[in-house]
Amino acid sequence: MGSLSDSVYYEKSSEALENLTESLEDIGDQMEIDDYDIEYSSGVLTLKLGAKGTYVINKQPPNKQIWISSPVSGPERYDYDLERGAWFCRQKDESLGTLLNREISEALGVEVDLPIK
Repeated sequence: MGSLSDSVYYEKSSEALENLTESLEDIGDQMEIDDYDIEYSSGVLTLKLGAKGTYVINKQPPNKQIWISSPVSGPERYDYDLERGAWFCRQKDESLGTLLNREISEALGVEVDLPIK
């Protein structure tokens, strides 16, 4: 995974979290989900799924990463892969989009296609 400049990291991480927030807000508006709440502030996105748990996804500018705390798979760190154009976990070789689509689809009981790679 190539080294990102600060400006590219900021652009890619902001785009990812802003698009993800918008999509998750749309899902919440379209579905009746008990205790569903989404908040994005200061680079931290919090998705509450009631009894299914809470996701916290945040920027880590010093490391140029996005970190996630998942109620299903636990904590992970994602680096942006310039060649693949996606956020990848080095340990799992899995994209952040793949993980979130799988886990949130399972939690909600419907297939979601979130705009993050």
